[in-house]
Amino acid sequence: MKQGANHYQHPQNVVFNDNYEERFPEDPYCEETAPSARVWRAYGEEAAAFDAVFIGQARDGLDVMLVFAGLFSAVVTSFLVQVSQSLQANYAAMSVILLHDLVAVQLSIAEGPSSLLNITAPSVNPMQTFRPDLITVWVNGLWVSLLTASLVVALLAVLVKQWLHHYTSTPSGTPGARSHLRHYRFIGLQKWRVSIIIGVLPIVMHTSLALFLAGLMLF
Repeated sequence: MKQGANHYQHPQNVVFNDNYEERFPEDPYCEETAPSARVWRAYGEEAAAFDAVFIGQARDGLDVMLVFAGLFSAVVTSFLVQVSQSLQANYAAMSVILLHDLVAVQLSIAEGPSSLLNITAPSVNPMQTFRPDLITVWVNGLWVSLLTASLVVALLAVLVKQWLHHYTSTPSGTPGARSHLRHYRFIGLQKWRVSIIIGVLPIVMHTSLALFLAGLMLF
C-alpha cells in the first residue's frame, strides 16, 4: 500500500480508498474541469456512497409506513363500518319492539274488555326524528379523519418512493454531465423537503394510532 493513502469504511462494510489521486488518472493540463475530469469522477464516487445510505434508509422507512398504513386502514375501516350504523335509527330493533307491543294488545283483547285498560302507548315512535348521541358522532368523525390520514400517508409514501427511484436512475453521458444532473436532482429533493416528509409520516401514523385507541375507549 502506498504511503499517504487514506481509507474509510464504506456503508456496505467494504474498505474504500478515498485517495482519488491514486484511483483516477491525472487530468491533462488546463482540463481539470473537463467533462471527464477527475473531479467529476471523485464527486460521483462520493455522491454514490452518500446516496446509498440515504436512499437505503428512506426506502426501508417508507416500506414500513406502507405496511403500517395498509393494516391501520383495514382495521379502522372494519370498526368504522360497525360504528357508522349507530348514526341512524335501528329499524330492525324498532320493528321487534312494535311487534311485541302489537302481540300484547291482541292478548289483552282476547282476555276481555277489562284488560284493555292495561294497554299502554307504544314504547317507540318510528316517526320521531333520530338523533345520535354526541360521543357516537365524535367517534365516527374522528375515525373517518384517521382513515383519511392513513390513506394520505400511503399516497405520500408511494410518491416519495417514485421520487427516489427517479433520483437514483443512472443517466447517460460524461462524468461531468452525470454529476451536474445528480446535483440538480439533489437540490430538488431539498427544495421539496423530501427528508422532512419522510420524517413526518411516522409521526402522523403514531398520532393516528393513539387517537384511534382513544376513540375506541370512548365508544
